[in-house]
Amino acid sequence: MTDSPLGGAAASRRLTLTIGILTLNEEDNIEACLRSASFADQVVVVDSGSVDRTTAIACSLGAQVFRYEDWQGFALQRNRLLAHAKGDYVFFLDADETISPAFREELEAIVQSGEEAIWMVRWRMVAFGKELKYLRSTAKVERLFWRGLLREYTGVVHEEAQLSRANVTRHLMRTPLLHHSRSTVHTSLEKLTQYAMLGAAKRAEEGVRGGILRGLASSIAMFVRLYFFHFGILCGGAGFLYCVFVALESFFRYVALAYDRPYLSGDVRR
Repeated sequence: MTDSPLGGAAASRRLTLTIGILTLNEEDNIEACLRSASFADQVVVVDSGSVDRTTAIACSLGAQVFRYEDWQGFALQRNRLLAHAKGDYVFFLDADETISPAFREELEAIVQSGEEAIWMVRWRMVAFGKELKYLRSTAKVERLFWRGLLREYTGVVHEEAQLSRANVTRHLMRTPLLHHSRSTVHTSLEKLTQYAMLGAAKRAEEGVRGGILRGLASSIAMFVRLYFFHFGILCGGAGFLYCVFVALESFFRYVALAYDRPYLSGDVRR
C-alpha cells in the first residue's frame, strides 16, 4: 500500500470501494454496467420504480438492490444510496456507463492510496454503436469520494454534494469513463424530451430565461462547437448524429423554459 494519511489500524487494513448506481428502466444498459463494476467490494443499485427487468437483472448479478418509488428528486435518491454504502470510498456510476480495465486499475490504485479527496472524471462517448474516438470532451464531473467527506446531497434537480469540511483536495482521473450516450436513433428521440426537460428544470431553478431565439442561438453554437471545434466531424455519421441530438436538446431546453415554465418541477428523471 502507498503512504496513507490514515493512522493506526485503519492504515493497516485493505480499504474498500462501493460503486453506487441510480436506475429507472435501464434493462438495456444495466448488465454491461454492473459486469464492469463487479470488482468493487460493494455494488449498490437504488431504483426509482423500474417497470422493466432492471432490478431483476441487477439482483441476478449480485448487486444490492433497493427500490424507492416515492420520487422526490436526485438528491434524496443519492442520499438513500449513501445510507447503504459501506466502503471507505464511494464511486457514482450511471447505468449507461462502463468501466474499462484501465479505468478500473486507476480506480483501485486510488482506493488503496487512502487519500481523503474527491476525484473528477471525463468521458469517452460511445454513440450509435461507435466509440467517438476523436470527440474531445471537456466536461468534468465529481464521481469518486472519500466516504467520510460526503455529508449529503441537496437540490431537487441539480443535486450538489455537501461536504463535511472545507478546502477538500480535488483530482482529475487520467483515464476517461466510457459513456454509452445514445445507442439508437429511436432511443435518442425518446430521451430527447427527458434530457431537454431536465435541463430546463435545472435552469428554471437558477432563474434563467428562455425563448425560441435563445434556443436557436444556443443550439447552433452547441453544434458548431461540438462538430468543428471538438472534432465531431472526424467521427463519421455517428459523430454527426451525436452533435445534432445534443444541439436539439439545447434548443428545446430554452423553448421549454419559455413555454412550459409553469409545469417544470423536480419530477424529471434521468
